[in-house]
Formats: sequence, C-alpha cells, structure tokens
Amino acid sequence: MKTVKEKKKKRVVKSNAMNRLAGIGTLICLIFLLLVIRLGYIVFVKGNEYKDRADTQWNQEIQVTAKRGNILDRNGKYIAASATVYRVDFDIEALLTEATEEEIDVKEIAQSLADTLDMTRDEVLEIIESGQPYPNLIRGIEQSKADEVKSLNIYGVTVSNDVKRYYPNGHYLAQALGSVNTDGQGLTGIELQYDNYLSGVPGLKIEGVDSNQNTMPFVPYKFTPAIDGKDVVLTIDENIQYFAEKIAQKGLDENKAKGASVVVMNPNTGEILAMASKPDYDPNEPLEGYDSFEGTDDNEKIQSMWRNNIVSNAYEPGSTFKVITMIAAMEEGVVSENDTFNCTGSVNFGGTVVHCWDLNGHGVQTLPEILKNSCNPGFMALGEKLGKVKLNEYIKKLGFGTETGVDLPGEAVGIVKATEEISEIDLGTIAFGQTNSVTIIQLMTAFNAIANGGDLIQPHIVKEISHTDNNGNTIVDEVIEPTIKRNVLSEEKTSILRGYLERTATQDGEPGSFVQGYDIGAKSGTAEKYDAAIGGYSNTKYIASMIALAPVENPEITVFISVDEPSTGKYYGGQVAAPLVKELFKMIFDYIESPLANNEYSLARDIIVPDVRGMNKVEAEKVLEDNGLTIKINGKGDSIVSMDPYPGTTVKEGAEIELSTRGSNIDKKVVVPDLKGKTRENAKALLENLGLTCTFEGEGDVYYQNTPKGTVVEKGSLIKLTLKKESEY
Repeated sequence: MKTVKEKKKKRVVKSNAMNRLAGIGTLICLIFLLLVIRLGYIVFVKGNEYKDRADTQWNQEIQVTAKRGNILDRNGKYIAASATVYRVDFDIEALLTEATEEEIDVKEIAQSLADTLDMTRDEVLEIIESGQPYPNLIRGIEQSKADEVKSLNIYGVTVSNDVKRYYPNGHYLAQALGSVNTDGQGLTGIELQYDNYLSGVPGLKIEGVDSNQNTMPFVPYKFTPAIDGKDVVLTIDENIQYFAEKIAQKGLDENKAKGASVVVMNPNTGEILAMASKPDYDPNEPLEGYDSFEGTDDNEKIQSMWRNNIVSNAYEPGSTFKVITMIAAMEEGVVSENDTFNCTGSVNFGGTVVHCWDLNGHGVQTLPEILKNSCNPGFMALGEKLGKVKLNEYIKKLGFGTETGVDLPGEAVGIVKATEEISEIDLGTIAFGQTNSVTIIQLMTAFNAIANGGDLIQPHIVKEISHTDNNGNTIVDEVIEPTIKRNVLSEEKTSILRGYLERTATQDGEPGSFVQGYDIGAKSGTAEKYDAAIGGYSNTKYIASMIALAPVENPEITVFISVDEPSTGKYYGGQVAAPLVKELFKMIFDYIESPLANNEYSLARDIIVPDVRGMNKVEAEKVLEDNGLTIKINGKGDSIVSMDPYPGTTVKEGAEIELSTRGSNIDKKVVVPDLKGKTRENAKALLENLGLTCTFEGEGDVYYQNTPKGTVVEKGSLIKLTLKKESEY
C-alpha cells in the first residue's frame, strides 16, 4: 500500500506535467496566432505589393506596336510603308539583380551585347548606367540579330517587335511627304499632318516567363491586339511626280541655281498631282545631308532642309502676278481689249521713275499685248485704273494674305500691304508683282480660279483614307472631296484671259507653238529679290518662273515652275523657266496619251467601285454606268455573284468592271483568301461562304494554309489549315 507521501508526490508530478502541456499548448497557440496575424498582414496589408513584385518577376509586359499605315499615290503605288523589325530594351533592376546573384560582371554582359549588335562596350554601358529603369538599347535590327540577342539568354534584356518606316523612292516627294522619328511618329509633311490616321493604337501582351525570360508555354497570357494605322492615299500621280522631280533637278543643275520648285495641279478639283523642290533629302535618313543648307546651327540647317518651300516660303512673285491685276481690271470693267497703253521704256509714278524691262519701250499696246510683253508701265496703268481699294479687294478675294488650307503643315500666309498704307508708288509696284509677298501654293490656287472659270478651290494633297479588312479588301473610310471656298470670278472674263495667256505663250501669235499641237496658256515672271544688306532690290539675284494651264478652253492641268537665283547669266522667266515648262508638258502629254490639240483632253476621274453583288443585271448595269464605269457580264444568270475589280477598289472613270452571274464559269471558281491569324470559327465561316471545305490540325488560330492566298480553285475544294496558339509562334 502506497503511503500518503508517495501519493502526494505523484499528484505533484502529474500537476507539473499538466502545467507543461498547458504552457506548450499556449505557446503553440501563440505561435499560431502570430502566424495568422503575419499571414493576415501579408495578405491584406502587403498583398498588393508582393503580387506586384511577383508579377514583375514572372510576368513580362510587351507593347505590341501598331503597324503604321501606308502612304500611296492616287493609283495605289507605295510611297511610304512600314516593315517589321526588332528592338532590344533593358529592365535595369532585373539585369543588375541577376548579375549580382550570378556573380556576373555587367561589363561582360555589355561586351556580349556589343559584339552581337556591332556596338562598342562603352556605348552599351552608357545606356545601362543612364539612370532610366527601362532604356532602349537599339531599334530597327533584323530578325537574325534579334535571334542572336535572344540566344544570349540575358535576364533583363527584352527583344520585341518593332516597326521601321521605309520610303522606297528615296528623295521622291521628300519635303511634302516628310518623315518619322525613331518612335514612328510623324515629324514633318504628310507624315505629321495625317499622323492621327497613320499611327494606329498600340496593343499589349502580358506573358509568364521563367528565370531566363523564356515564355512559359502553359501559363495563360493577356493580349490586347494593336489597331493598325489607316492608309493615306494621295492625289499625287507617281509618274507625273517623277517628271516633276526630274525637271526640278534639271532646273537646279543647268542653271547652277540655289533652288528649284515644280507644282502640277488639277484646277477643277484642287488636287496636287506633283510637288517637287530641290535641293531635298532622303526621308529614309532625315538627319543626313543638311550641311549645305542655310542656317546658323545644325538645327536651323535641318529645319531648312525639311522645309517645303512651295507651302512655307513667301516671296515677291514678279510678273506671274500680272494675271491677278489683269483679271481684277477686267472683272471691274475698267479696261477693254482694245484700250491702248503707251510704253516709252519708263514712267514717272508718284515721283519715282520706274523702268520697263525693255528700256526702249514697247510703244502703243492693247490689253492682250501688255500681258504678252509683260510691260510694267502698262500694268501700273491698270493699277491706277483700279485704285488701291479695288485692287486689294481682289487680291484678298483670291486668297492672298491668308492660308489656302492646303493639308500640309507650316503654311505661310505672305504679306499683303494694308489698303490704307498703300502709297501711289506701292499701287504701281503691287500691280506688276512687287511689294506684296505670296507663297507658290497661294499663287497656284488663285491661278486655278482663272483656269476653272472663277471658283477658289482649296488645294489638297490627300485623296482618301482607307484600310485593309481581314479579307485583304481595301475599304475606303473617307474621301476628300473638292472644297469650293467661294466663286470669285466670272466664266466670261476668265475665258477671255485664258485666250490672252495662250497668245502670251505662243510664238508670233500662232496657237499650239509653245508645245507643238497643244493649246497652252502661260505667263512668265522674273522677280527681283529684295536684299536687306543694301536696303533694296538686288540686280544680281532673281527668281525666274512661269505659270501655265492646258488646254486653254477647258483647262485640266496647271503648272508652276520657279528657279531661285540662276547663276549662268540667264535669269528671265522666259529664258530659264519656259523651257522647263515645255519639257514638263511634253512628258505629261506623252504619259496621258490623250492629245490636247482639239481640247478633248480630260484627266479621268478616280471612281470607287460600288458593290452590286446580289443585284440583278439591270440594276447592276445602271449603278455602274451612273458611276462612269463600263460593264462586261459573264454567265446567263440574272443575279450578280462576283465582281472584278472588287468593291471598294479605286479605278479610273471608264474602267471595265467584270460581273459574273450564277451559272457562269467564274461562279464555279473562287479565290482562296488569306486566313493566317484568323480564329478557327472565322476561317471556317469564311471558307464555307465561298463554297469551300476545310480541315484543321492543332489548336489556336490559323498559322498555315496548304493552298496559298490568291489561288483560284474550284468550289468544293478542300483547304487544310494548321492552327497554333500565339505562345507557340
């Protein structure tokens, strides 16, 4: 039997064990509570921070560059286009962290990249040490170089798609076309003016990556596709532009001139068919070749090189402005054809002696003769008959002193002297083309009103905005219609003046002698340049120019050519610019292959082919004929099932549209569309609509089609499609 003492000892031991267990339990509960609190702190307080850090480490954000829209001429020829290239960027924090953990010298990384990309190690290090978190290392590299960089497996170095702008014709249309910066944004010209249309909207791809920044194939990713930019179709005709470039270069070289400019327009629509200035630059390399241009520093020289002189430079026009003075006097009825003007070689006007270019004088002349002889005293007399109020009224009505509204950046307005500031001598000099300054585009816009019968039409260089749909079809989004600002002149007076211009252009008054067989009206000009150094007009610096139209009765083309500071001894517009105008007209007439001699010439309008599919033959014929198109029908059915060219295509007025009805041979054949990138469902629906069948292999979107796009196949043909997920590309 246990003693009382033994029992008491047993109870104490048991009590101590219980206390220890209780203490341990309390400690465990306390630890668990602390863990719960810590977990709660991590989840609810620091959760977003840790999530962001994890996302940064294991997710990669890649901006998907939108493809910049193309720029095309009026006939669909590419003038500017974009191609896929690649760029290399740094994530500096990731790069340096990895280098530290792996004990890699950053200089070794820089050397590896430098060797691969044909750079120096110092160039790479400078970018790494720039202080930027995500600096760009290089852009515009080809795929082979991009693959080499990827093969280096450097954590913190990202290779992604990029877009490079190409101008396949080099210097062609340079100042008007403009260029883009390294980010693909418009810098100057059309690229700047229409940047909102061309640029598109970038997309974003977020994907999972491993420690070497390789994409993890089974990790879902988020993808917001880019929206590509729209195409801009110009009024420019590629061939006429080529002629203008050639003539401008010839004017520059043969006259050893400072510059030369050429503009060709359709006066009835305001469309600019060609615009060339020399010297120029290559938009592919917009920062090269500026040394020879004027400027006190590099930036000024670059701006001078980029400047579009036709739009942005104002000058005193000289005798080409005399057509403005003459039409104003004719409209106001202060002069008639048989009025006479006596030129003795000089005239005292407001106490100042002004000489005619012919110091011997022209003698007694009629109104058409003072234009043909370009007689300064004769035009001073016209200015006097008009008076400063009326002369200025017509100058402003015809658009001088204000912007024309041409869709190009940097338009200058020139200087028109206020009516109240015009002195007696100013009235005379303004009348023959001095004192006021104008831009070439202003002068052409006013001259176009004389050519088209009196309408002041806003000049424009863009014809339409379009895009290509998923089926490869061109869809026109916006058409730039001619904008008539106002009617400023009468058909009667402008027709008479065009007749005077024809006499001015011809030799001995014989029609068609300027360019043999063609009725052309023209006026030359020789502008003295103002020299600030001497405080007056230079007797050695001139701008030789000519403005012209054809055919005289119903003009369809207007031309302006100027040569700035010719230095070979010849400087009159008739000596320098007239031969260039003749040569340009010959080129244009040969290209058009439509004789102007009988005034039958007409620049065919561009027509957007309307969609007549589903209509019966009678309805389709009426719609197409109403749009100035001709028709050829295949098949004996009544319902139109297909068209060639496709609806939305731009063709010339009078073009033949081939229609196919049910039952025709064409109805039994179809063209295989481009299916790459389409979803399984979209591809199937598209092929079924065309009467084709298909099979699929794989998962994802269409990656490959066994029958290439554009192939003509029989209806019912089988198209085999291979699918891939984008992460597998």
